[in-house]
Amino acid sequence: MRSEEATYKEMLKKRPLNVQAIYGDEPVGLVSGRDIMAAARRAGVTILAANARNPLTIKGVLKAAAKLDAAVLLELAKSESTYCGCTYDNVPDYAVRYSKELGHGVIFGLHVDHYAIKSTEELMRAISHLRHIVERGWTSIAIDASHNPDWENLCFTRDAAMHIPPYLGLEVEVGEIKGPGELTTVEEALFFVGGLNAWCIFPDLLAISNGSLHGTYDRSRGEIEGIDLKRTLEIAQAVSRYGVSIAQHGVSGTPIDKVSHFSTHGITKANVATLWQNVLFGVKMEPETGNAVIEDGSYVKEPDRGISEELWRKIVAWADEQGYSRKDGDYKKANKPFHDQIMSLPVEIQERIVEETTWWAERFIKALKSEGTAELVLEEVSKRPDHNSAPEREIFHKRSEFTPERAPQKSKTPSGNVAEPD
Repeated sequence: MRSEEATYKEMLKKRPLNVQAIYGDEPVGLVSGRDIMAAARRAGVTILAANARNPLTIKGVLKAAAKLDAAVLLELAKSESTYCGCTYDNVPDYAVRYSKELGHGVIFGLHVDHYAIKSTEELMRAISHLRHIVERGWTSIAIDASHNPDWENLCFTRDAAMHIPPYLGLEVEVGEIKGPGELTTVEEALFFVGGLNAWCIFPDLLAISNGSLHGTYDRSRGEIEGIDLKRTLEIAQAVSRYGVSIAQHGVSGTPIDKVSHFSTHGITKANVATLWQNVLFGVKMEPETGNAVIEDGSYVKEPDRGISEELWRKIVAWADEQGYSRKDGDYKKANKPFHDQIMSLPVEIQERIVEETTWWAERFIKALKSEGTAELVLEEVSKRPDHNSAPEREIFHKRSEFTPERAPQKSKTPSGNVAEPD
């Protein structure tokens, strides 16, 4: 068992200080996102990042990671924390609990997905909230100020990042995720990442707008998956000298075959969210994408998958009362009001959800070529003398090179959309 290996025991002593402060006596393999991304870049692979709207997703993904000796990230977006039973307070404890059930030895990080900042007021609130999240044991954070013009995005991201310990993973974002046709440019990416570099902010990951959508693709409305891997590679190559690689958002609904090409296009992190909810609810899915199938203007519940049919009928009735379409992405908001009922389902129903989650997670891990990455993370940790994984990076720019006048986008009206998971 890995938890008895010398390299694993060494890792326990070098976990991030916030993890040691809470779980110091628990031999859980909760590591910094910095270490996971460093290992992924060195191996040229992509890490599965799973958004956990329900604890059963955590259990299933960790089981897959243990089986394939893969490092994974468990995520929760800022918006998800408001409409799901999983929160920034309880996800760390769920993860430690399920890791313990597996005998520990699983290597994973906890990633704050899409922490949206769209105004100075939100930035001010973020300062104390991010501190609380760090204190709960999260080991990687994505600051998303991409709804703002490029200059404001740079400033908001810089200021928020300065309140995150540099030994934790950092993801930043330029270009809102809007689907095919609206792509982040190389110029935007270089202004953004270069500006952060001038201020000594060293992200591991850059999320971009490269043609993906968040959530389910509704074929009846002509929605199609449109990730532009050519543009993605162009940006990845442009920002690589900063120690930055690409975080691919909106992977739910993407063909597994296309996912297998991520690692050769500079992508080291792949976000999957809505697919796990499709598994949880037991809705009919396309076998090669995990995209929810729409028939007669509605999701299709399959009786032998996911939650019980009785509970599904309750969710549908609740959604109808809220005025949600029966193929509406707002079904995600059922996670919170029905959390306790889902977690009280008979063991056999919970286990079929966990097993299908594990099956999908294994498919992604294999397609992303990240089998065996847990060992690579341990090697990465062993290179350091202590817990501090803050990166040693070169500063290429002066701050005077980055001004509002030099920003690629000088005017942009922030959308009213809330940053959503994938």
